[in-house]
Amino acid sequence: MVGTKMEIVGVTACISGVAHTYMAAELLEKTCKKAGYKINVETQGALGCEHELSPEHIERANVAVIISDINIAGIERFDQLRVVRCSITHFLCKTQDVMAAIERARNIPPATRIVL
Repeated sequence: MVGTKMEIVGVTACISGVAHTYMAAELLEKTCKKAGYKINVETQGALGCEHELSPEHIERANVAVIISDINIAGIERFDQLRVVRCSITHFLCKTQDVMAAIERARNIPPATRIVL
């Protein structure tokens, strides 16, 4: 995969489903784009599921990033992907740690989980 643009799918969700869900989604998009990654983010918040990931997005993805304080709907969609998972607080406070885990995930076997 060296030399290819990494494609990432993400899901963000917090307990109340309001501010932190959207803050995390915006920061994930911004940070991934800055790193040169292609990113699509689904939010599961108070307004329901927004920007739902298509099967094509998931199929093309190298890594799934789950930033959530709750169980997300449709987690089985990512069973065959490399997954990096952390809480909203961890991501917002230690964004670079999560980005380093995403980079490490590029080289781990499919269906492997990194939990921070």
